[in-house]
Amino acid sequence: MQRIRTPPGDEMWLVSDYALGRRVLSDRRFSRAAAAAPGAPRLNSAMPSPTSMMSLDGADHARLRKIVAAAFTTGKMTGMAPLVRGTATDLLTDMNRRGSPADLVSSFAEPLPVAVLGNLLGVPAQDRGIFDSWVEVLFDITASSDLEKSRQRLLLVDYMSTLIDRKRVRDDDDLLTDLIRAHDGDSLTKAELVSLGLALLTAGYETTVGQIGLAVLAVLQERIPREFVKDEERADVLVEELLRVTPSTAISFPRVALEDVELGDIRVRAGEAVVVSLLHGNRDDKVFAEPDVLRDGRSSVHLTFGHGIHRCLGAPLARLQVRTALLELFACLPELRLAEDEPAAPAVVWKDGLITRGLGSLHVAW
Repeated sequence: MQRIRTPPGDEMWLVSDYALGRRVLSDRRFSRAAAAAPGAPRLNSAMPSPTSMMSLDGADHARLRKIVAAAFTTGKMTGMAPLVRGTATDLLTDMNRRGSPADLVSSFAEPLPVAVLGNLLGVPAQDRGIFDSWVEVLFDITASSDLEKSRQRLLLVDYMSTLIDRKRVRDDDDLLTDLIRAHDGDSLTKAELVSLGLALLTAGYETTVGQIGLAVLAVLQERIPREFVKDEERADVLVEELLRVTPSTAISFPRVALEDVELGDIRVRAGEAVVVSLLHGNRDDKVFAEPDVLRDGRSSVHLTFGHGIHRCLGAPLARLQVRTALLELFACLPELRLAEDEPAAPAVVWKDGLITRGLGSLHVAW
């Protein structure tokens, strides 16, 4: 563990040990609600929504989580598989038609989650393109100004409120309509309804875009044998190892200690904030032998989707999208490779200033 200073100037404890990280993520004495309170240490200048499911503890969190959990069951994900596969195939067909080279991020990694989440939540197809610029700001640490962050957040809240009002007079078959019914049945407040809609949209977008890009890059850099992405029986193992070694979610949301807690050889004082490096925990050599090597037979569970009560509800959908993206991509374009670097257009461009890891562009050829 070590002390770090965040861009707003606050201090936090950074946990990079796997076992201690799991403890922080599951110990009720480390509170998400306290981290969303006014005056709490911040990773960036944003004020977390206190009504968001990701900012609640205890019974309030459990109530919201139960309402949403039904959308991410194994059966629901099985039902979504044809949609994900069909969308991926259509995007790849269009990319192939446009010809080599291409930017895999804008042509494939971004539009796939937009289409999938739009379908799940019931966001009209003509509205989905607006989220690329709006959503990214929620993961922003230093990439834009405080004024720009505030403006984009207001746009998102306004859009979600308007969409909810429009859908209330319809009878659609989607998750957002289900949440509206829960609100009308007094299970959700209006603020919780808007926050849940935004949380589901945003949490599943930027992270999945990043994860698809990072997974493809690992294959193209030959960090794993190419035949792995052509073997459906090994695809699940491959995806788990890619999620572990190269996660798009590098760190957890902060938590604030509600009382003094002994964490390893450090005493975290009440009121101090702790953040877990999921990236380092996933590569802890005390838990994962040869941690940088992607291989079968890992027995320990990675931290990419978190741990404890706040473990990512959308993990099954993220896995489905990454798995499908890899299998369909290399089936459609088996000779895919990194494009040649050019002075004005390097093949790999990383995003800067975000809490998530991801690629701004990934130029490929075939």
